[in-house]
Amino acid sequence: MSSIFSKIISGEIPCHKVAETDDFLAFLDINPNAKGHTLCIPKKEVDQLFDLDKTTYNGLMAFSRTVAIAIKKAIPCKRIGLTVIGLEVPHVHVHLIPLNTMEDAQFIKKEKSTSEDFQATATAIARFISTS
Repeated sequence: MSSIFSKIISGEIPCHKVAETDDFLAFLDINPNAKGHTLCIPKKEVDQLFDLDKTTYNGLMAFSRTVAIAIKKAIPCKRIGLTVIGLEVPHVHVHLIPLNTMEDAQFIKKEKSTSEDFQATATAIARFISTS
């Protein structure tokens, strides 16, 4: 059965896309801890991070780095946090979260945004995506 992320990849479910390659997709989390909270996923549906083949794992980390650098340029914050939990959706996903306090990383406090806010944030981050 396809995960919600596979449905996002196929276009069945819309998202606020930040970056995309042939193998990976980055989009804003719909229930963000902070403005700019982004998910990076492989297009190949695999449930657990360490079940990824080495090439896909390394590619996901490199892709996540590129996206994190763009987030840092677009969203004022002290740093970008990275976490992989994977209990909510059975499809590997890396959370990239703009952090100003430790509470921003705790998945307790959530940021409220409109569709327009999400689109503006996605566009701002996408401007800084580097292909190098």
